[in-house]
Order: sequence, then C-alpha cells, then structure tokens
Amino acid sequence: MNDTTEGPTRAGFAALIGEPNAGKSTLLNRMVGAKISIVTHKVQTTRARIRGVAIEGQSQIVFVDTPGLFKPRRRLDRAMVAAAWGGAADADVVVLMIEAHRGISEGVKAILGKLDEIGQGRTVALAINKIDKVKAETLLALTKDMNEAYAFAETFLISAERGHGCDALRNWLATRMPEGPWLYPEDQIADLPMRMIAAEMTREKLTLRLHQELPYELTVETESWVEREDGTARIDQIVYVARDGHKGIVLGKGGETAKAVSKAAREELEEFLGRRVHLFLQVKVRPNWLEESERYSEMGLDFKDGNA
Repeated sequence: MNDTTEGPTRAGFAALIGEPNAGKSTLLNRMVGAKISIVTHKVQTTRARIRGVAIEGQSQIVFVDTPGLFKPRRRLDRAMVAAAWGGAADADVVVLMIEAHRGISEGVKAILGKLDEIGQGRTVALAINKIDKVKAETLLALTKDMNEAYAFAETFLISAERGHGCDALRNWLATRMPEGPWLYPEDQIADLPMRMIAAEMTREKLTLRLHQELPYELTVETESWVEREDGTARIDQIVYVARDGHKGIVLGKGGETAKAVSKAAREELEEFLGRRVHLFLQVKVRPNWLEESERYSEMGLDFKDGNA
C-alpha cells in the first residue's frame, strides 16, 4: 500500500508521434533511462510500437514510441503508419514532436489535420525538439504558429539528445496520467519481448554500419534464445533480405560486416542484460518477405493494416 501522504498512484499511456527522424526514439530512451528503441539517422527505423516504462513519483508513464508518420507507399509503410495512429488513438496523452529547424513542414501540416480527429477526448502536448539548432526568435515564432494551428494543452522546448527540457515534460506527463494501479512491475522498463529488443539492436547495428548501402527491405528476427546452465544465453538470429545482392552487402568481404555487426550487437546486449551472450547471425534471402504475415507479427505490426 502507498502512503497516503504521497497521493494516489497513477498509470497511463503517452504516445510520441511525429515525422520520421523527429527524435521520438531518442526521447523515449532518455525518458526511460535505458536504450530500448532503435536510434539511427536513417528514417523509418522504428517499425513497431515500442513501449518503454518510466516512473516519476507515484506515476507510471508507459511511453508508446510510434513509427514516424509519412506518406505510405508499400504494404510495410502502410502497416507502420497504421501502427503510429493506432498508438496515438490508444493513449491517454499524445505528444507531437517536431524539429525546431524544420518548422511546419508538409508532413507536420498533415499530422495537424489528423489531430483534430485523434485528439478528441485526450490531452495533446507539443514538444519542439532540437532547439539548439535555431535562434530564440525563430523558436518563439514557431511556438506561436503551432499553437494557433492546434490548441495544445502545453508546449515544451526540448533537446532529446542533450536532455534539455525533458524532465519538465516527464513531470508534466506524470500529473496527466489517470489514477489507478501501476500497469507493470517496478523493475520492468519495456513490454517488448527480449527477443524483439535483441533483434532491434542487431538491426540498428546493421543500419549504422551500412549507411547508404543498407537495403531498406531488411529485417532481423531472433530465431532462438537458449538459457545455458552457466548463466549465459545463446541467441540465434536471422537477417532476412529481399535479394541475393543484398546478402553480399550484409555479409561483407569475407563475412567481415556480419562479424562486426554481430560483435557490436552482442556487446550492447551483454551490457543491457548484465551477463554474457553468445550471438550467432545468419543471412537469408527471402524475396517476398514484405508480403509474409509472419514477418509483420515479428515486428509487432498488423499485416492487414498494410492492405491498400
């Protein structure tokens, strides 16, 4: 039981929405205090709605990091955008993140248009990110224009990367959560299965290593996770690519790219889990993986949402 002087416990969902690369994953990781969402400079890296759990006083805030909202072209794109809006529609509070230096882009205008519908009956806040990239007067003008475009409950000026303004946002969100028991155990920081977090870590390392060469039509799945008696874990993962040429890119000369990716992912996993891990990667060509419902399930997306 909680001490009554501390007030009631609160728990709820806060959805982070915005264009690709707005900084949602970086903010989620900072709010939770651990790296649970893939962070790269390549757009559309967050494919599933990743939930991170933060505790602020008596409040438990479950952050839903959604895929960036953009104009979908393919099945995977459509499923990602459906997941993003679904995350916002299920949340108690929605936080729209925009980049200070990009201002009110066409993408932001499109999101503002949809907010009239999605914001009904829920609190919507604005977080202007990367504030260190613009002058104060530009920031003030952007804040004014955005609040004229939509009646935000609150506006926060932040730098998700540096942490500026993030505490104020988290404190405010804590007060906006509905009263009720906590939804997750105190020591749980994410509701993604560890298998998926491990796959995301490997996919991030591939993205960072390959940059422009990286085929977007690539996914990583954790095929097996075996706990060993000595306290270590053996993790087998498969990297699915759509074409033979992509397999060569991922493997690299003499397999050196795959080895380097495997080593970097293993080290990060070991740090995350606090124990030794044996990670084994395989690269397989599956020309039609973008049309296989099982691949979508592994990414936490709904295959049906990709229908045109």
